[in-house]
Amino acid sequence: MDSNKYEFPYSEYEAILAAGAVANISCDAGNAFETLRDFHNEHQDWLFGHLSYDLKNETEALTSELPDFKSFPDLHFFVPDILLFARNGEVEIGGHNVNRKFANSIYEDLLALNPEKEGKKEKLPPLQLRVTENYYLDAVKAIQEHIAKGDCYELNFCIESYVQGITLKPLPLFNQLNEVSPAPFASYYKNEDQFLLCSSPERFLKKKGDQLISQPIKGTIKRLDDPEADAAAVKALENSPKERSENVMIVDLVRNDLAHTALQGTVKVEELCGVYSFPQVHHLISTVTATLDKQFHFTDAIRHAFPMGSMTGAPKVRVMELIEQYEKTKRGLYSGSVGYITPEGDFDFNVVIRSILYNADSLYLSFQTGSAITTYSDAKQEWEECLLKAAAMRKVLGYEE
Repeated sequence: MDSNKYEFPYSEYEAILAAGAVANISCDAGNAFETLRDFHNEHQDWLFGHLSYDLKNETEALTSELPDFKSFPDLHFFVPDILLFARNGEVEIGGHNVNRKFANSIYEDLLALNPEKEGKKEKLPPLQLRVTENYYLDAVKAIQEHIAKGDCYELNFCIESYVQGITLKPLPLFNQLNEVSPAPFASYYKNEDQFLLCSSPERFLKKKGDQLISQPIKGTIKRLDDPEADAAAVKALENSPKERSENVMIVDLVRNDLAHTALQGTVKVEELCGVYSFPQVHHLISTVTATLDKQFHFTDAIRHAFPMGSMTGAPKVRVMELIEQYEKTKRGLYSGSVGYITPEGDFDFNVVIRSILYNADSLYLSFQTGSAITTYSDAKQEWEECLLKAAAMRKVLGYEE
């Protein structure tokens, strides 16, 4: 997990590495959050892992009948054998049975590493889209009809790009992605033959002591090479009624999600529609905080906020039904979350976006991108936004210069 040294509110570590597994759990929606709670109670240790979008079927009365080509479990966590923490120019090495001699040998090995930047891969098969542009444009119009009827206010609609029969080295590819598109919540995640290469700019939820922090992203504009034009783009984003309304609607949803487990009167919007800049885009990001009521376990706070509103829309249950209707595959780990839990029950989880998912067993590679559809949306512009968000992934895979 790599912050890429972003000066991002509530950041704690520059990087964390967790390797090996002393113990682990994998399960699908049903009793997954209860299983996670029991697993943490049993081990009282650092846990690392993921939450899949399809845990929605546990948090709400929903189902998923769409095909799943990526095959990640809905929930997976492990107790790492070796842990490395980097912050303030220092590296702390620990874990199970890691003494000073072993830690020194790990450190020497790290100093000798020369990470590969070029992933050796076969000739790339054609990159395919799960839907056509015409289907997308028609679907956006249909979603806007739902909005006009009062079914929903905003829906995050996503499309999948995929390649079948592709062989590659995931770690060098992640190094390339992290260089092309560095982000504060980047992560490289390997579970047997399943890989996540993530350049996420978004935090889902963090707990530090009794404080909860969520930082939803809604509102995007392309970065421009010319400094004056780029500054004008920032102003346009900052003052856009459409982009701001998207953000405010999700902030309201997040406030409601956190209120389920917060002490009454503690849910606050610390920052509304702050502009944050990344290599390809500028985003509007808001920060919502709350104090966790002591009667709730930390897994309750995650469960009531999951999946994150920025990847669903509002109202959450209805839009998740519509997502199932208009999207063509299960999201799986995409728009889920990867993160850590401390022995004390603190945690930090990202939003899995701007990410490549790869199954080395089935040789299936996938990345998805989306945008928020509102009554003000122009379908063609939303299509272009999905392609813009895919640019870094397409570049490191060799599909564009």
